[in-house]
Amino acid sequence: MIDKRPAVIVYCKDIEDVQVCVNFAKENNLLLAVRCGGHSGPGFGICDDGMVIDLSLLKSIQVDAETKTVRVGGGCLLKEVDAATHEIGMAVPLGFFGGTGVGGLTLGGGLGYLTRQYGLAIDNLLEAEVILADGRLVMASAIENPDLFWALRGGGGNFGVVVSFLFRLNPVHTIYGGLMLWSWEDSKEMMQWYDDILKSAANDLYGFFGLLIVPPGDPFPVHLHNKKVCGIVWCYNGDMKVAEEVFAPIRSVKKPLLDFVGPMPFPVIQTMFDEMYPSGMQWYWKALFVKDLTDASIDVFIKHGNEMPTVLSTMHIYPVNGVATTVSKEETAWDFRDANYAVVILGIEADPDKKEMIIRWARDYWTALQPYSLGGAYINFVMDEGRDSVKANYGDNYQRLSKIKTKCDPTNLFRVNQNIKPAQKSG
Repeated sequence: MIDKRPAVIVYCKDIEDVQVCVNFAKENNLLLAVRCGGHSGPGFGICDDGMVIDLSLLKSIQVDAETKTVRVGGGCLLKEVDAATHEIGMAVPLGFFGGTGVGGLTLGGGLGYLTRQYGLAIDNLLEAEVILADGRLVMASAIENPDLFWALRGGGGNFGVVVSFLFRLNPVHTIYGGLMLWSWEDSKEMMQWYDDILKSAANDLYGFFGLLIVPPGDPFPVHLHNKKVCGIVWCYNGDMKVAEEVFAPIRSVKKPLLDFVGPMPFPVIQTMFDEMYPSGMQWYWKALFVKDLTDASIDVFIKHGNEMPTVLSTMHIYPVNGVATTVSKEETAWDFRDANYAVVILGIEADPDKKEMIIRWARDYWTALQPYSLGGAYINFVMDEGRDSVKANYGDNYQRLSKIKTKCDPTNLFRVNQNIKPAQKSG
């Protein structure tokens, strides 16, 4: 899906290398992209005819059990951080796929299985080391450069290259979770029930809802292969002694076609779907925030879900309530603290010849859901859709972000992203 040819790719082995690259790109007027995990839907980790700063060698992970923090290099992947913090029974709320880069995920906000219990990744970020457009290395925290720190928490890669993150750790070891599937005919009833339970459940219970086609292969039983179903991926991080009691009413609502839910180490659920979605597929994403799953919106979800064009194409509804809603939208650059759900529509296919088909399906689905949208979307789920989209996704916070951008990057060196233009360039 992304076919770009940079002039140079630099694998930086330390902070000084990154500084050299930033200065070189600025002095030679080179287009500059920054790559961490390469998980960006619109391909913002690469560019045509410019320089790519590849951070994948910046892998340092320093876990401090005493302060309950972890310092993470800018090139780390989620699965690497999870493995390190799991050794002391702790974790950071980070994403759903092990191969995602910590940098891009965090700077966009950072949804994850622990969002309802511990907030977004940005709500657990304590400080960041950042190389600005003038090549300076600065610390951003609540005390040092607080405006920059505010902007980094949701403002994407607009303000510099983050070479390290310091996160607060939270207690997580063995969770009770996994995938449940129900028949397609039960989709409306299950979505209605899901909306009720996810608004009232204790914050230690998380589950994201999906409409999908069962892939033909392990671990799915043959009789379910290629069938349209609805499902929930659960993650309960409460008292394991009562986990069965917590899930008894869930299992009694409607008998699942498939029940892969049980106790597992937290890093297992974080990587559970990695093999299902190998690198190199055609991906097209559309996204929106919604407040409620009304009966009218559910009908739209199901109508367009029923038209999924390929086996791997899907729609997910991620809850962003619980602890995440206790942070005001003024505290970080993430504007949509009043949303209950972040929706993503994913057209996925291996065959490049089917690219237009998955794009058309995702766009039609998204358009039909607009009447039920809060008017913006999670930027990590958005393609390169232009300035109006960026403004909508930051809402009331856009003007403040633009002013901070002017201070940190007045020439817009860091523009291969969901770009926030410097204030003086607004028009």
